Amino acid sequence: MPALDASVSEARRLVLERLREWGVAADSRDNAQLLVSELFTNAVRHTDSEKVSCELWVIGVRLRLEVTDEGGGEPLQRPCGANAVDTEGENGRGLLLVSVLADEWGIRPDEHAQGHAVWAELPCDRTVD
Repeated sequence: MPALDASVSEARRLVLERLREWGVAADSRDNAQLLVSELFTNAVRHTDSEKVSCELWVIGVRLRLEVTDEGGGEPLQRPCGANAVDTEGENGRGLLLVSVLADEWGIRPDEHAQGHAVWAELPCDRTVD
């Protein structure tokens, strides 16, 4: 998708659509949408990317999502805890939120070693038919 603020809502919509198709329960869908929103927003605002991609996998009872940018801009860092976050400012809370919602998450170089792939895993509850 284009690395634009408007693409964040489209990414959320597409994630919701796919997770509904896969029978993922509402709570898991909501958490995944929030994670994708935070990671996609970071990629748009803090890199020099023209495109940002998002991938989803359901692996057993786990949902893994990954947002990949093309690089450039500010380096991504893990938050060091609540004291490292500017609670009055607009920035800095996204990765803290990711660390709270995701059981595990991380940052790795993308396959071309130019950008970043930020991934997160969370429990994946299914709907009962």
